[in-house]
Amino acid sequence: MIVKANKEQIKQLSVLAKKTRDHMLNLGLQQWLGDYPNHAHFLTDYEKNGLFIYQSEEQIIASISILPEDDEAYKEIQWLRNNSMVIHRVVVDPHYQKMGIGVLLFQYAIILAKEQHYDSIKVDTHPDNHRMQGLIKKIGFVEVGYLSGINRLAYELVL
Repeated sequence: MIVKANKEQIKQLSVLAKKTRDHMLNLGLQQWLGDYPNHAHFLTDYEKNGLFIYQSEEQIIASISILPEDDEAYKEIQWLRNNSMVIHRVVVDPHYQKMGIGVLLFQYAIILAKEQHYDSIKVDTHPDNHRMQGLIKKIGFVEVGYLSGINRLAYELVL
């Protein structure tokens, strides 16, 4: 079940993000370095009403941040649409990866964006994150450019 996160869950999300980040690093993926994403990132997303979790009973298994697009780094390239939501910080517990949860999170974002009358959804990922690129393309996003300022591939789904 996907629901809006509450403030008390941010600490759990920070722990889950560290677990996921460590898993990514063990796979050789240098996408999330240092302590990113951390409590402050999730708190900001929560305060903007854009932090969602996927939970089974009381256990948080995944999260996604779905926000109106206002990323400075995104101004570097020409996008397909301007009235867009953006997906950030997709976190899935490594024990639950490859079970379709990422697809559910993206589908939820699409429904939310359509309900709020956005024209598209944007997302970026590290050039070496082939698993996320596969998921993004599976959902129907198209690659629209490279964000050199943050070393990310940029994707967009027109709604």
